[in-house]
Formats: sequence, structure tokens, C-alpha cells
Amino acid sequence: MSTVLLLEPFDTGSHAAWLRGLQRFSRHTIEALTLPGSFWQWRMQGGAVTLARQFNQSACAPDLIVASDMLDLTTFLALTRHRTAHLPSAVYFHENQLTYPAGERVKRDLKIAFTNYTSALAADAVFFNSAFHMREFLDELPRLLKHYPDHNELETVSQIAAKARVLPVGIDFAAYDAYAAPKTRSVPTLLWNHRWEYDKRPELFARALEKLMALGVEFRVILAGEPIGHTQHVFEPLRERLGSRLLHYGYAERFEDYARLLWQATHAVSCAVQDFFGVSMAEAIYCGALPIMPRRLNYPALVPSAYHELCLYHEGELVAALLRTLYTPAPEALRAHIAQFDWRTLIAAYDQAFDALVQGALPR
Repeated sequence: MSTVLLLEPFDTGSHAAWLRGLQRFSRHTIEALTLPGSFWQWRMQGGAVTLARQFNQSACAPDLIVASDMLDLTTFLALTRHRTAHLPSAVYFHENQLTYPAGERVKRDLKIAFTNYTSALAADAVFFNSAFHMREFLDELPRLLKHYPDHNELETVSQIAAKARVLPVGIDFAAYDAYAAPKTRSVPTLLWNHRWEYDKRPELFARALEKLMALGVEFRVILAGEPIGHTQHVFEPLRERLGSRLLHYGYAERFEDYARLLWQATHAVSCAVQDFFGVSMAEAIYCGALPIMPRRLNYPALVPSAYHELCLYHEGELVAALLRTLYTPAPEALRAHIAQFDWRTLIAAYDQAFDALVQGALPR
């Protein structure tokens, strides 16, 4: 058993859930240094300095360093080199700033994207949460480097690719079982359980609900997820018009409340242009909701290929997909497929990868 130092300067949401799951299920000792999940751009620039100071003041003696993509790994290693020069390191990409979609009020910062690049270059292994994410990152990296005037170092792309591996996000699905309840299928219940932010495009779901109401369709809706950013009020104009159709509105603070909402849903909807894995959809699928997702990103990997026509829609076809599936129950095969991402199934791959790095080898 080894000691793994996990560095997370953005300890919230899916990052926090992943870290705690790893601590709970790994046979290794996972010691974490974290910072609160706010001011993400500043965390990517300054978080490494703060965490390096904390590490240098600690008695932690790790065998391996694993950093999230929100950390500038090169700066951390430079500031701790008297203690870490002999240690293997890895970076885990929950998301990346090369391909994260820019919004009207969020401009792409090439300096931060470059931090993702240098962290990957410095690490001994680079882990991605999905094969889609790994392909997208490696495809975009040459374009980032070509942006600069000379010494583009394009050969480093193949160096990073050679040490890149997929380690899917682990989810503690068993935690949802305690709140399982039979679904009421006489009236479809549509779930939105994403951030109310531009990259999830909640305005498209709001328009779909307007269309369903205009068509006289009987349905209920759960608007969960965290209101954030300039689209946080996107559902507010609908709130009164939905009336008794609206079963829940706003962020569910307690896990048990969130789990119960998922078990109520017959359908879970995404409109996202960014989802490097799709944890919220995976959770809803496990709880028996039929996923209605765009035919892009990592979504095709969340359902068996035999159900792509049922669950995936092309741009502009959301309302048609909902009308087509309103009374279609989720096949049991979807839940069986998504169970592969349970921590209890995945943890062996994580532990074996960490073992290989500690032993000086590249994980398979």
C-alpha cells in the first residue's frame, strides 16, 4: 500500500465527489491538500503556490503525487523540488481549458490552457475521465501550440499521447439505493439536474418545456442543479407558468433530497455543449430515468450502442425526441451498462495505475 498525495485546488462539485470516493474506496492512503472551489481562474494560476507552501510545511511523505487539471503542476513541482524531485506524478483531467467552450461572458484564456499543456508535459502519466475527453484534448493541442510564433514543440503532443490513459469517473451508485422508489409513469416526469450555466444550455430546455405546454402535453418537471452564472435565472419566467407541473425548483442541498428527485424522474434531459464525462446523466440513468441526450460529447458512451437511436438526438430535435419517448420506460440494459462506472468496479484500475507509477512504470 502506498501513500498518494492528491492536489485539488478546486474542491467542490464533481471534483470533490471524485476525491472523496477515491479516499473511501482505494486500498492506498489518499492524503489530500485542497482549496475551496471558487475563483477557478485564480486557482489555476495561484493554487499551486499555496498548496506547495502547505505541503512544504506538512509531514506528508507521499509515494506518488496526483494533481487535478485545476492545478499548475509544474509550479507545484518547482516549489517543492527538494521533497518531490524523486517522486512520480500524474495529472487527472476532469475537464480542460483547451476545449472548454467559451461563452458570451467567458473568454478563452490561452495562458490557462497552456497550464493544462505544461502540467500534462511534466507529469509521468496523464489520466482522462473519458476516451472522448482524451481524443478531444490531444486533437486540440497542436492547434494551441501553433498559435505561438515559433518553437511550437509539436513533438510534445505525441509524448503526452504516449503517457495518456483513460480512468473513468467513479460514482458511488449504491448511495442512491436507500432512496429508491417506484416511478409513477402515468404522467412523464422530466428531470434537469445540471448547472444552470451557459455550457449546459438551460435555455434550450426552457424552450422545449414551453413547446410541450403549447402542445397541451401532460408532464411534470424537476428543475434541479445549481443556478450559477449569467443564465441562473433562465427558468424563472417559466416558474409560475408551469404551476402544478413543477415538482421541484432549485439546488437540492442534501444528498437524500437529490437522490429522491432522481428516483422520481422518468426522463433525464441534457442540452450541453460541454460534458467531458456526464456524471449527472449517469446518476439519473442509474436511478431508472430514460436519458435524452445530444448525440455528441461523451454521451454515446453512457448508453449501449443498441439504444443510441432511443436516447440520443441531433441538434434541433429535442422536442421531437421527448414526444417520441414520453411513455417509453428506461430499458434495464441502460442501468446495467452505467453500473460499470461504480467505484467498486473501477477502483481496481485506479489502484493498479497508482501501483505502476510508484514502481516506475507507465500504467497499461
